[in-house]
Amino acid sequence: MARDEAARGRGEAGKPALPAENERAEDRQKSKSVSSLRALWPFLQPHRGLIVAAFTALVFASVFTLAVPVAFGRVIDALGEGEKGFVDNYFLAFFGVAAMLALATAARSYVVTRLGERVIADIRRAVFDHVITMSPGFFEQIRTGETLSRLTTDTSVIQSVIGASASVALRNILLVAGGILMMMISAPGLTGLVLLIVPLVVAPIVILGRRVRALSRESQDRIAEASGIASETLLAAPTVQAFTFEREAQNRFGGAVEAAYESARQRIKARSWMVGIVIFLIFSAICAVLWLGARLVIAGAMTGGELAQFLLYAVFVAGAVGALSEIWSELQRAAGATERLMELLAARSEIQVPANPIDLPAPPRGEVAFDAVTFTYPSRPDVAALHDFSLTVAAGETVALVGPSGAGKSTVFQLLLRFYDPQSGQIRLDGAPVDQLRPQALRSRFALVPQEPVIFADTAAANIAFGSPGASREAIEAAARAAAAHDFIESLPNGYDSYVGERGVMLSGGQKQRIAIARAILRDAPVLLLDEATSALDAQSERAVQDAVERLSAQRTTIVIAHRLATVKKADRIVVMDGGAIQAVGTHEALVAQGGLYADLARLQFTE
Repeated sequence: MARDEAARGRGEAGKPALPAENERAEDRQKSKSVSSLRALWPFLQPHRGLIVAAFTALVFASVFTLAVPVAFGRVIDALGEGEKGFVDNYFLAFFGVAAMLALATAARSYVVTRLGERVIADIRRAVFDHVITMSPGFFEQIRTGETLSRLTTDTSVIQSVIGASASVALRNILLVAGGILMMMISAPGLTGLVLLIVPLVVAPIVILGRRVRALSRESQDRIAEASGIASETLLAAPTVQAFTFEREAQNRFGGAVEAAYESARQRIKARSWMVGIVIFLIFSAICAVLWLGARLVIAGAMTGGELAQFLLYAVFVAGAVGALSEIWSELQRAAGATERLMELLAARSEIQVPANPIDLPAPPRGEVAFDAVTFTYPSRPDVAALHDFSLTVAAGETVALVGPSGAGKSTVFQLLLRFYDPQSGQIRLDGAPVDQLRPQALRSRFALVPQEPVIFADTAAANIAFGSPGASREAIEAAARAAAAHDFIESLPNGYDSYVGERGVMLSGGQKQRIAIARAILRDAPVLLLDEATSALDAQSERAVQDAVERLSAQRTTIVIAHRLATVKKADRIVVMDGGAIQAVGTHEALVAQGGLYADLARLQFTE
């Protein structure tokens, strides 16, 4: 079966694409700098206009913020001198500064939030567009739930940084720089004292920040692991319930959630310690400065307004540094999320588009040829799935592949569709080597009916038209009739417009298989690949579908994988496989008369 043979490729099959699980676990413990965020620049660069607008609004907001202490100090001095006219003017100026500050802040908020939404939308699209093109080996290496977690949770973390934290960080950097400058102008001596305390504030940010970042990445990985378990279990909910495995599934998911919680708790603890230490040091410094400033005012060395102005700047600087300590941990968390997303974008498929691809001959004929092909799955390099396999299928010919499970039948399909490349030998379609073709151009000439049909959460008509965009309703219904699916579709509540549920949960196994067959019929490709396509059908439906397949086979090349020999008795040729090699080739009658493996299989199936 396809899933049995594909399972052989697990593990090392996708090793070049993503690190192995244990390798990723080791990487999670490493502490790297926020320089990982530089990988976001290609997504920010197309929106330079928004960045400039945001920075301009940010500068204006910072300037007006720094103007507030000056106005406040002048008001206090004016009150002390009893100058009513100056008080009115300074309060009016104070009001104007507040209005401009509000306007600049609103503009910054709008532009920055919009920029964050736009960039994250671009990242999500880029990651999905890349991942959907990866070879099957990639998806055998990473859980779907983990990929979804990176597309949702990790991008949300980055969005909060681009859409809020980054602009707040820049604003606070400007406030720190501008505040220190104004403090030096107001009271150079007191400013020197404040600057002596800065290293005491920065040290815990650097030391604890590294710990926070490592814990942040670990927390995100734990969440992704829990998502993967949930996705895998929910998709198999009927099987879980049938085997009364609910309690074990709950414990498994609960353990993953608790691990994620514990990781998050450690991160929050380290972050809280960092913020608390920084705030304590900052306000201790403010108390010391206020004490010295009060003594200077009493001594007449500075006015009360100048002290108030200096203290406001000191509060601004202290608040900005405290905010930066908290934002730093957010930046580190976003750096971890960025690494995980860039890891997906950096993954490279085992199947690459050739540097100089050739074009397939036109019109298509559907001739398939395997020439001395040997292939081993990377996880089992000592066991060949195919060994020196040579087979030519003429245009319009129907060939059946039969043999025991693990004989290599499904591997033939996977190599033909170029999901993997063989270690030696060559595969050709209409005389063109498949490894010299664009994968999409190659696959466009095949229509596949897999053993386990894939049904999407959409209408019956949309599922049939999958792979044939723009197909008319008449063509969809004709394909359904040919696949013996029309009658049951018409009996659905809304006919062809009926929603069939996620993975087709509203349909029976046989109904899903007939929709998959109708999909292949509508695709009208020159080569039809059937992998146990009628295994879930009742006898009446199987006969109807078999008649349809026979009519189609007269117009195209058909390769059938079958365990039930009754479905392939009329094939032009039957290829008997075992151990990745061809054991015999011939018609049903000839192979039965010849004896051997096929005769044994026929005797078991037709006499019992």
